[in-house]
Amino acid sequence: MKSVFTFRENNTFTIAQFTDVHWSDGGEPGLDNERENARSRKLMQMVLREEQPDLVVFTGDVITAGRCHDPAKSFHDAVSVAEEHQVPWAVVFGNHDTEAQITRQELMEVVTEHRYAVADPGPAEISGVGNYVLPIQDADGQTGAVLYFFDSGNMSCVPHVKGYDWIRRDQVDWYERESLRMTAQNGGSPLPGLAFLHIPLPEYREVWEREVCFGHKLEEVCCPPVNSGLFSAMVERGDVMGTFVGHDHINDYTGWLHGIRLCYGRATGYNTYGREGFPRGARMIRLHAGKRGFDTWLRLDDGSVVTEQQEHQPTG
Repeated sequence: MKSVFTFRENNTFTIAQFTDVHWSDGGEPGLDNERENARSRKLMQMVLREEQPDLVVFTGDVITAGRCHDPAKSFHDAVSVAEEHQVPWAVVFGNHDTEAQITRQELMEVVTEHRYAVADPGPAEISGVGNYVLPIQDADGQTGAVLYFFDSGNMSCVPHVKGYDWIRRDQVDWYERESLRMTAQNGGSPLPGLAFLHIPLPEYREVWEREVCFGHKLEEVCCPPVNSGLFSAMVERGDVMGTFVGHDHINDYTGWLHGIRLCYGRATGYNTYGREGFPRGARMIRLHAGKRGFDTWLRLDDGSVVTEQQEHQPTG
């Protein structure tokens, strides 16, 4: 599906962020895969029914490939809710999506077979699979906002650097070129933008330590050990207003750093670790045509809506 996105007549565009669904048809001690997958499916159905979003974004770890007998089928089953509701959906891959049995190229082929998928493999010459841009048009048919998607990789490929992978320099260069192109099309003014990736940038740790944040940090920020400069490029370009990640299942905070709001999603899937008293859910995002900024809230698995999260004062 190659969809042309437009703001609604009321000048809004709403996105549902599903993250860390971790669908699996295999086994893990202590988990009933069919039961937990069914709970994840029920939650996503409820969110789509209640929120009626214009777009779903899966921010990685849609499946746990290492626990899948058939990763392609598991992925299809995980995104089938969006397909059945006929809602366009985008995806960025996480570290577990292709940890075994299937490559990113092969999984992207699975993605693009779906009718309502709007993800794109992106340029073959740069790192990762699934670096792409989706513009949103205003009532005049002009681009009013832009969504950037990044493949944040898996584990470090540098032998002496342990930990998670980082956004590569060629991906940063690609973003800068796309940002310049979109800005030029807008008469030299940066378009309001959002960015989606799986693994949090190092600045997610910094914003919690330095700024007032809202929400929960119940585990360490599992970011890359190398800061490759994507956030600074976004600050310099002046278009991206907010970033959205997953990866850390029991973090859901947001905070402002240098004019950009860094946001965690709310973990959606039951077929993975969580925390008692920290219900699964989805982060909702709403853009407004002609305005910089966005609204965001949580829709939890019991149907409740959280518009204000607890305040955290910096410790540094």
